[in-house]
Amino acid sequence: MATKTIDPKTIKTSELHQILLSAVAPRPIALASTIDANGHVNLSPFSFFNVFSANPPILIFSPARRGRDNTVKHTYENVKVVNEVVINIVNHSIVEQTSLSSTEYTKGVNEFKKAGLTEIPSEIVKPPRVVESPVSFECTVQKVIELGQEGGAGNLVISKIECIHIQEQYLNGKGSLDTQKLDLVARMGESWYCRASGDALFEIPKPIFNKGIGVDNLPAHVFKSNILSGNNLGRLGNLEHIPTVSQIEKHKNSEDIQRIFQIEDSAVRQNELHKYAQGFINNNETETALEVLFCMN
Repeated sequence: MATKTIDPKTIKTSELHQILLSAVAPRPIALASTIDANGHVNLSPFSFFNVFSANPPILIFSPARRGRDNTVKHTYENVKVVNEVVINIVNHSIVEQTSLSSTEYTKGVNEFKKAGLTEIPSEIVKPPRVVESPVSFECTVQKVIELGQEGGAGNLVISKIECIHIQEQYLNGKGSLDTQKLDLVARMGESWYCRASGDALFEIPKPIFNKGIGVDNLPAHVFKSNILSGNNLGRLGNLEHIPTVSQIEKHKNSEDIQRIFQIEDSAVRQNELHKYAQGFINNNETETALEVLFCMN
């Protein structure tokens, strides 16, 4: 497998920037509203953004220095003067307007108006929040960490959440945020975005809730499989127990397994068994899949 190796010190910042944006993705988007000393509102999106702590609740985003001329964003200037920000979460219904708000208008221009988004006063901080955003976080800026003075250098805005606003239409019956209803979007490289909805969403059982047997305890033949993927093996290794003899024998005596075992070619026989087991994995019947695979142990 060929690999291209790059020393980041040997390429232009613009080239490195594009590699980072394409490789480190998808990235959530912080649509940050701030104000300057004169009360002028600014709204701008940042995809160098994430949550870093729940206690205290901390969000961090980075309005980086511009690579072409080493100037700084109005958002950065604002939070240095008025240490408050509202971080509005972006979903598919406002993604085009969010993109428009990234336009580099002159200082003092209100991007809410340019993007057609609606201001509503915050309860604790001075900057307004975005009505159309599914979730908005009113934050106080605890610290700004400058990572460098050259073009492309980030400025980490460490923001403590003081108040959260959630539109109730995005809650499920239990009163929790519903991932499928949220329909969030994220930034990729170049002009690409991705949408967290429909077939793009999938669930994986969390290992934290159990101690899985590990991939190393699976039957040896699965490691030579042309059918089972690494994800399939990871799902199997997350199960808590190796099947019992009685569980395995139950499948060995089934018509489907007997049919597979009658195949003379060993490679074809193994592939058919793996396809059969994979069908159970795809149907979220992972325990059954593991029992089937142990029939050929």
